[in-house]
Amino acid sequence: MKTKIIVTVCILFCHSLFAQVVKLESPDKSIVLNVFLSASGEIQYGVKKSGINVIKPSALGVMMKGHDFAQGMKLLTTSKPVRITDSYQTKNAKKSSIVYQSNQLVLSFTNEEKKKMEIIFRLSNDGVAFRYSFPWIKNNETIIKEYSSFAFDKKARAWLQPMSEAKTGWQKVHPSYEEHYLQDIPVGTVSPLKSGWVYPALFKTNNTWVLITEAALDGTYCGTRLTNDSASSVYSIGFPDPREVFTGGGYLPENNKPWFTPWRIITIGSLKTIAESTLGTDLAPKATAKDLSFIKPGKSSWSWINSKDDMIVYDEQKKYIDYAADMHWQYCLVDAAWDKKIGYDSIKILSDYAAKKNVSLLLWYNSAGDWNTVTYSPKDMLLTKEGREKEFSRIQALGIKGVKIDFFGGDGQSMIQYYIDILNDAANYKLLVNFHGATLPRGWQRTYPHLMTAEAIYGMEMVTFDQNAADKQANHCAMLPFTRNAFDPMDFTPMNLTGLTSSNSIRKTTPAFELSLSVLFLSGIQHFAQGPEGMVRVSNDIKSLLKTLPDHWDDVKFLDGYPGKYVVIARRSGNRWYIAGINGEATEKKINLDLSIFRKSKATLYTDGTKGELFSKAVLNTTKQKKCDLTLNGKGGFVMVLE
Repeated sequence: MKTKIIVTVCILFCHSLFAQVVKLESPDKSIVLNVFLSASGEIQYGVKKSGINVIKPSALGVMMKGHDFAQGMKLLTTSKPVRITDSYQTKNAKKSSIVYQSNQLVLSFTNEEKKKMEIIFRLSNDGVAFRYSFPWIKNNETIIKEYSSFAFDKKARAWLQPMSEAKTGWQKVHPSYEEHYLQDIPVGTVSPLKSGWVYPALFKTNNTWVLITEAALDGTYCGTRLTNDSASSVYSIGFPDPREVFTGGGYLPENNKPWFTPWRIITIGSLKTIAESTLGTDLAPKATAKDLSFIKPGKSSWSWINSKDDMIVYDEQKKYIDYAADMHWQYCLVDAAWDKKIGYDSIKILSDYAAKKNVSLLLWYNSAGDWNTVTYSPKDMLLTKEGREKEFSRIQALGIKGVKIDFFGGDGQSMIQYYIDILNDAANYKLLVNFHGATLPRGWQRTYPHLMTAEAIYGMEMVTFDQNAADKQANHCAMLPFTRNAFDPMDFTPMNLTGLTSSNSIRKTTPAFELSLSVLFLSGIQHFAQGPEGMVRVSNDIKSLLKTLPDHWDDVKFLDGYPGKYVVIARRSGNRWYIAGINGEATEKKINLDLSIFRKSKATLYTDGTKGELFSKAVLNTTKQKKCDLTLNGKGGFVMVLE
């Protein structure tokens, strides 16, 4: 199909603030990018959606050690625009088959040293992405500042999670992306933790929603965050705290060969756009591993969330293996200190026992290093390639299928390289990976498909620790499809149906709310919080639903919602659609569903029970009933299956 791509280059003369302008449109022409070069050689860009400003003129460029690519720049060449089309398959995202289309433009600039910097822009119908390229690098170079920024209208609003300060929190484990979101705040609000804001960062400006994140983060760059000050509605790329490093490593981006920086991604549109977009993986590099046969998404039992540290013992883990087998779940996670409380020999016995029941074991590890004071074991096993290969080989021989690695130390360049080293070595031993107490994946699950999930969220374990977290859970969960879980798998460890835990905190959500999280939240392996003791109180209908719940999804539809207030999303697996909805507020909420768009004849609806029952069930004939009006309890929810 021939597509006309409009690129306009205008030369404006000395009476104008800007010397040059470059314009690029998205394939459907709804998004327009303008790039400006001022008379003093500063590069800026702006973005409009349907003719309305979304990103006001904002800075571009970087400062390398000894090389300035932020001012004194000259436009060297403007490429011909090209249509980029990419298609890929995944079992760890909103959709199983994804097609990405964008218009790409490459602008080449030179600085006052005559050194070259390219900026690559891509416009898709759901957003803008850009990155920098330095093709001349042969010797080690260091970026000390990135000037990329995002300027909003001063009336814009924001939904943001503060970045925690390095070396704070329990056992100095921060940052680990475990804070509550500040919601509907004025742009310019300063982070209360003074370390900026995490991705994805959500904004609303001129009735348009904007979600900012990054992708294609490799071992040459640090993970970044957004920073701002109270005097401005401008958010800039910020680098990590210098303490966020692998022992002896650096925190700033470094490279000694031609260099592509990570993509800066701006998803633009409605809440439906945000909830259905796949830009976070569209811009990530494709997988390079040839053998992906060992990568199997699924569901897992997990004792620790209920019985905590003291019960990581043989009999308890055997019970949870039996539980997983009974629920037709593929995995059982054995958590911290298994090496001391169970031992390798008994883990082998458990692994063989589980295999006979079609269950595979996952084992917990401490990431180790001196970046925190956590003493849980196994520790000091993974710090070197030699150590990783020795340990991974050993547990592979035991029949172990995956590892959960905990307590990382931030986003410095050397720590990012550590994550990637682990992923590469785990793939060689056909081990699935779950990063816990960790950074945001930023699309790594496409490049490394055996990365099944990552925590990077204030999850269910916090609800079991703290009543304040339990009080805020409903509101917090209603934020996540629009932010943390918008692109990347999230190990929230959801679904406490019966409210039974070993802690003193009291669950404030309803059983149907908890059930809906099994569909609403995306994770390559979903570790469920519900334990076997409570599951005996659950009806056979709900057990059957959980036994047959899909392990991955083929399609998604956003039906309704608002960040922090409520959300209703439909997910398809094969010929079935599953609709999940939650109410993030304490008051009742009415939901109106148009069932005709799914073209199914039968709908089974699970809602909160009455008269002491956990759940109610209703079966609808959707050939006759095209609409469904629901009233959700405060902090309640529902699941509907259409077939």
